[in-house]
Amino acid sequence: MTLQQAKADIIHVGRRMYERGYVASNDGNISVRLSEDRLLVTMTGVSKGFLTPEQLIVIDYDGNVVSGRFKPSSEIKMHLMVYQERSDVNGVAHAHPPTATGFSVAGIPLTECLLPEVIVALGSVPIVEYGLPGTMELVEPIRKFVHDYDAYLLENHGALTIGPDVINAYHKMETMEHFANIALTARLLGNVNSLGKKDVDNLIGLRDRFGVTTKAVCQLQNGHNINDQSVADSQPIMPPNKKDSANEQPSQDELVRLITREVVNRLGAGGSESGDDGQAKIIPVR
Repeated sequence: MTLQQAKADIIHVGRRMYERGYVASNDGNISVRLSEDRLLVTMTGVSKGFLTPEQLIVIDYDGNVVSGRFKPSSEIKMHLMVYQERSDVNGVAHAHPPTATGFSVAGIPLTECLLPEVIVALGSVPIVEYGLPGTMELVEPIRKFVHDYDAYLLENHGALTIGPDVINAYHKMETMEHFANIALTARLLGNVNSLGKKDVDNLIGLRDRFGVTTKAVCQLQNGHNINDQSVADSQPIMPPNKKDSANEQPSQDELVRLITREVVNRLGAGGSESGDDGQAKIIPVR
């Protein structure tokens, strides 16, 4: 890829991420592999929605600036690790898509077998254990997943997607956020219908046609992945619970039901009148 085309692609991706609300202020970073020893990356402290060619920097695989007048993003270490580990990856995007990031904050990986497009393109999306942004504490947990997945939720941070080019990497960000929005809607509606093993098998069989090479698979309702492998070896995980294990916590489904009930109650209270006991009384719709 020429330098000119790489710059145009990064600027295009940055604008789309900004317009869709995947980044705010100066959030996010984007990169393209130019050659075996050069990357094109976004600079630090600039909105990705208004990038110019001059704000893009060429660096080597040690993170040293080769060409450009600005400093690269402090989170470029994530990108460097991915390129070093995956020779098939030529584009990386990091952003904070709100719904997908909400799942990472809630500790809920995107693993359910719900949508054909997601099953084929991503398989599933694990949560990577939290690490201080801009440090190797963030990079090393990602390394454990990098060969099997193309999309990652970063615990309490955001998301990272990778691909054979930066446009593909960005499209995976869109797919992940779309999946998160639909999964959240289904949970709030109170019912999530997952696809069965036969349907998922058929979808996975389509992967070669679309050039998908990762091993990531979704999780069936019985708690096992589609290949019936060990969950510990192959499944997306949730980060360890940092709270005292002695205090029993509600399950994910119970928590969603509690939140949904509270939202419905508050919405009802907005169109209610007070009863004799001073509590809100919902007026039925006629």
